[in-house]
Amino acid sequence: MKSYTREDVLRLAREEDIEFIRLQFTDMFGNLKNIAVTASQLERALDNKCMFDGSAIDGYVGIEESDMYLYPDLSTLEIFPWRPQQGKVARMICDIHRPDGTPFAGDPRVVLKKAVKEAAEMGYTFEVGPECEFFLFNTDENAMPTTATHEQAGYFDIGPLDGGENARRDIVMTLEDMGLVIEASHHEMAPAQHEIDLRYDEALAAADNIMTFKLAARTIAKRHGLHATFMPKPKYGVNGSGMHINMSLHRNGRNVFEDEGDVNGLSREAYYFIGGIMKHIKGMAAVTNPLVNSYKRLVPGFAAPVYIAWSAANRSPLIRIPAGSARVELRSPDSAANPYLTLALCLKAGLDGILHETEPPGSVDCNIYTMTDREREALHIENLPGTLIEAVEEMKKDPFISEVLGEHIAGNYIAAKENEWQRYRAHVSEWEIQEYLYRY
Repeated sequence: MKSYTREDVLRLAREEDIEFIRLQFTDMFGNLKNIAVTASQLERALDNKCMFDGSAIDGYVGIEESDMYLYPDLSTLEIFPWRPQQGKVARMICDIHRPDGTPFAGDPRVVLKKAVKEAAEMGYTFEVGPECEFFLFNTDENAMPTTATHEQAGYFDIGPLDGGENARRDIVMTLEDMGLVIEASHHEMAPAQHEIDLRYDEALAAADNIMTFKLAARTIAKRHGLHATFMPKPKYGVNGSGMHINMSLHRNGRNVFEDEGDVNGLSREAYYFIGGIMKHIKGMAAVTNPLVNSYKRLVPGFAAPVYIAWSAANRSPLIRIPAGSARVELRSPDSAANPYLTLALCLKAGLDGILHETEPPGSVDCNIYTMTDREREALHIENLPGTLIEAVEEMKKDPFISEVLGEHIAGNYIAAKENEWQRYRAHVSEWEIQEYLYRY
């Protein structure tokens, strides 16, 4: 993470000919927003005097308390490589504050910062490496997105089979120009599906990087005549897009999850961390898998977790311990999840496990998908929620989730997701027309 002072930012704006600054923030649902100012207003922005109407953002506030202020995080200053090189465009990611200067409880970034601070008070630094999956689809004659693709490439295929190879390469190069470190990129299982793996970083920077990645991916894809979508399951019959989260806790530069004397190379803290996540994962699901569509990814047969279990030997459970590394990989979050809220919940659930010494059940080292219901029941393997409304009900049953998110976000989030489910229930789909119209 870069360390800029106010004077550094003003100097860079002059030296780099930055004429336009986007003050970015993320709403409760993980959508990136921004207010743009010109260079002449930069000092005002750095003085935290840029205001916006919070009532215009879903889940924020009503019109009677709508004034909100943007507090730029100077370390997030980056120039957009895809904009003009004369009169450049830059961005800073912002926290949201109320007029009295207090952090706004409805800001997801504030929620993560609070969780990170609490971990630091326990002596821990939370490091995260996200694996980001997405689809690159064709656009129509009006440049609107479709779910069509001309390619039929699969896992790890290369060009010319991989029709999105050039776009993916340009996305990676753009991200590196913006200071992100990309560990790997490749074609994923489904046609037009791709993965870009970001190098691990401290939690707040990792969440910022995910939002930067999504913006860059959409922008560069559009330049290639494609649409980058982070919808979890845009097509029936193929794999959906996940956002696997690789996690570790560090103290004084050492990974506290590591214990070479353990059969899995894991410390007691690591096991307790796993136990905490497994304890709260049902309540977390409405955030890690936030859409009606999310639960069409979480079905057997498409390389997505369905069952609450962990293993160091196979990829079918919810939590995997990658070979040769003392880190915990949570496989259920999808590409639509708000990274700030997701990482806050992961961290706090893991810390809750450490505080209460929550032992996880034994590892399940065989393919859970091929087990019978009776076999899974004998091992006390439970299912993740199967629909959004099930996930919302689990969220409501676990007070820990509201404690982490805060009452403001939890209450507004639950209300919004219940409304989303009701709208979905009332919708008559094309599948229903095809299935029932001529029969009945």
